[in-house]
Amino acid sequence: MTRFKELDPILHSQLRLAIVSLLVGTEVAEFTYIREQTGATAGNLSIQITKLKEAGYIEVIKKFRNNYPQTLCSITPLGREKFAEYVNILKDYLRPNP
Repeated sequence: MTRFKELDPILHSQLRLAIVSLLVGTEVAEFTYIREQTGATAGNLSIQITKLKEAGYIEVIKKFRNNYPQTLCSITPLGREKFAEYVNILKDYLRPNP
């Protein structure tokens, strides 16, 4: 049996991992903030947010502010749990001798 566990394929995408990493540190983040922080295009970011939402890792709220659409994202309890698991498994990869 190998000591290396499988990394969560949802979080193993660089952009999805960046999104969840940002959301772990904040209660809620606007789409524009996430786009600025990750440097992703709006289209790619939208696709990755949808994948995270479908997996139950984040919650997405769409509303209007001053007649402009606003998309807010927040991490779910499942998302926090999966992120913590991912980080712990990654730490196992980084330990040369268990």
